[in-house]
Amino acid sequence: MLEAIHYTAGGSRRPAAFTLPEELFDGTVNEPVLHQVIKAYLNNQRQGTAKTKTRSFISGGNQKPWKQKGTGRARQGSTRAPHWRGGGTVFGPIPRDYTTDVPRKVKALARRSALNARAREGRLHVVEKVALAAPSTKTLAGLLAKLGFDGQK
Repeated sequence: MLEAIHYTAGGSRRPAAFTLPEELFDGTVNEPVLHQVIKAYLNNQRQGTAKTKTRSFISGGNQKPWKQKGTGRARQGSTRAPHWRGGGTVFGPIPRDYTTDVPRKVKALARRSALNARAREGRLHVVEKVALAAPSTKTLAGLLAKLGFDGQK
């Protein structure tokens, strides 16, 4: 049975800890699922817009630099070949989509696992319902500072 630190809406700490519901907080942390969801989140943050030009996208290089035989030099077909200065890149990046889909139930399991991990570490806090007269960032920031959560990760 997991418990969390309990605060009132005013910001004072309650003496008794809040007992977390057993159906959600069973204490199991599924690390492979957490890893999968975090990697999917990080993949979905990537832009995937990196691109370099291959030899077909570089202007010029239409004519052979010199004839095939008789010069004593190695045969060449284009001045835009990768080994030439100003030539194309061989295996450079191309734009791609890094989007990774995660099933809804796997996301829910990862969320439950993350909350269970926080609860086991004692880093889960319960605050009673806060009734604000008007939506105000200043008021909520003051409450968070009173609770000691300002700047905490």
